[in-house]
Amino acid sequence: MASHHELELSNNYSDRSDDDVDEDEEEQDNIEEEEKEDDNSNDYNICSSRSRGGGLTYFFSWKVIDPRAPWVQEWNRVFLLVCATGLFVDPLFFYALSISETCMCLFIDGWFAATVTVLRCMTDAMHLWNMWIQFKMHKLRPYDGKMDENRISSSDRGPRLHQDKSFRCFVALRYLKSKKGFFFDLFVILPLPQIVMWVGIPGLLEKGYTTTVMTVLLIMFLFQYLPKIYHSVCLLRRMQNLSGYIFGTVWWGIALNLIAYFVASHAVGACWYLLGIQRAAKCLKQQCRVTNGCSLRMLACEEQIFYGTSSLVKHKSRVIWGETQIARSTCLASEHNFDYGVYKWTVQLVTNENRFEKILFPIFWGLMTLSTFGNLESTTDWLEDVFIIIVLTTGLLLVTMLIGNIKVFLHATTSKKQAMQLKMRNVEWWMRRRRLPQGFKQRVRNYERHRFAATRGVDEYEMISNLPEGLRRDIKYHLCLDLVRQVPLFQHMDNLVLENICDRVKSLIFTKGETITREGDPVQRMLFIVRGHLQSSQELRDGVRSCCMLGPGNFSGDELLSWSTKLRWLCIQG
Repeated sequence: MASHHELELSNNYSDRSDDDVDEDEEEQDNIEEEEKEDDNSNDYNICSSRSRGGGLTYFFSWKVIDPRAPWVQEWNRVFLLVCATGLFVDPLFFYALSISETCMCLFIDGWFAATVTVLRCMTDAMHLWNMWIQFKMHKLRPYDGKMDENRISSSDRGPRLHQDKSFRCFVALRYLKSKKGFFFDLFVILPLPQIVMWVGIPGLLEKGYTTTVMTVLLIMFLFQYLPKIYHSVCLLRRMQNLSGYIFGTVWWGIALNLIAYFVASHAVGACWYLLGIQRAAKCLKQQCRVTNGCSLRMLACEEQIFYGTSSLVKHKSRVIWGETQIARSTCLASEHNFDYGVYKWTVQLVTNENRFEKILFPIFWGLMTLSTFGNLESTTDWLEDVFIIIVLTTGLLLVTMLIGNIKVFLHATTSKKQAMQLKMRNVEWWMRRRRLPQGFKQRVRNYERHRFAATRGVDEYEMISNLPEGLRRDIKYHLCLDLVRQVPLFQHMDNLVLENICDRVKSLIFTKGETITREGDPVQRMLFIVRGHLQSSQELRDGVRSCCMLGPGNFSGDELLSWSTKLRWLCIQG
């Protein structure tokens, strides 16, 4: 018999003989993995020296988290929804900008800006908590070497793992040095929107840079929002690689795709609203230049952040500007007097005091534009054309991905039912061809329905038989050991014998009312009951029958064991 070491050598030799063409690439990958392993070992050595120094003893007093823990997986699902909420909150900063209908000046809605800031801080707090979890979490990687396997493979080494400060330092440094680790997580929660909204924009409005405000806010938004989207996509793919379906069902996959489409529509609608305010401010700027006594500073309200507690107009010159009917009719009263282009519907929003309508209508515009690829009337403004090109291209990609993903998810949910329906049609054709009685037909139909309801179309025997022999035996040993040990004859047998017995156990399904074995028939097999109940009856005398009910954990057919042992004893005696 070949040893385990010899089997491994033969397997490696066969793999190399089949892949001689890619030998250079494999050697390069091995070199890269060795470099990574050397870096990890260096980090571990550095942490070991630091822990012996005692300077970081208190800082690394936490316990290392196993990423396979159930609560970690649940937290990842919650954090994915938090990321989606954060992607929905950031565009809300755009709606804090508004134009006063009476004064025709630009201001920040203080209460709305404060509410959005609180929501953003709440999502950032959840991000910080996730960073702390990632800081303590040990990520299993192929190149970690035997050092990490020895520390996490055995449950009895858990306390030793938590007491090893050098290993905790190694885990923390790995997160700090990762490309998508600490610094990337820190970047997506930087308070850039809060700083721009509460510090930058009031300063620009005070100087009269009304059209520049929207440009600065949009650049800041894209600078952080696009990496934030990438951060959420990375989390989504990492969860899919670990567990397949993130929330356990394919319907959640459809829901996540719809949420992503809705968030994209919300972001596009918010950008459309912001650029619409910029177009309205541009119109007011043109009218101010041709109006006597108007300066560009009047286009920004005296109170840049307005809470509704005082009047926006304090000077006579601003009152005169607010009563200019030509500017009002040209820029704010109707979209037909100025070339708004694709932003013409924003005219009814920029002065609207209803915050709910101000948010809901751009979402509707975003859904409509992304779904229908827009029937829009654009101008020759380059920024407007670029915006529409990006929106239409994004809509084309999102609609294609949405339809494709939903089709895949629906196929995953209905493929087994369709296979069952096809099989039932074949069975019905066979029963008609064989002219089976109606009673037999009904029994066959009941069995097929019951088997599909119990297995959901999954052939357990085929699934286990396709596994490697060692894994198949271990799984069947785990599933059947408790049932086999219920038999008194098997209770004191060797584990190797029990393993061979478990390897020969097969899963069977019976419908209610079916007769498994008739009285007087030879015993063909033993039955171990996993679910349901089995009625065993025996005729004693004069028509009197003895009945007993067997439940989960019981067995039947142990006469086969006594007969086989008796036959073996007779053979030995002969």
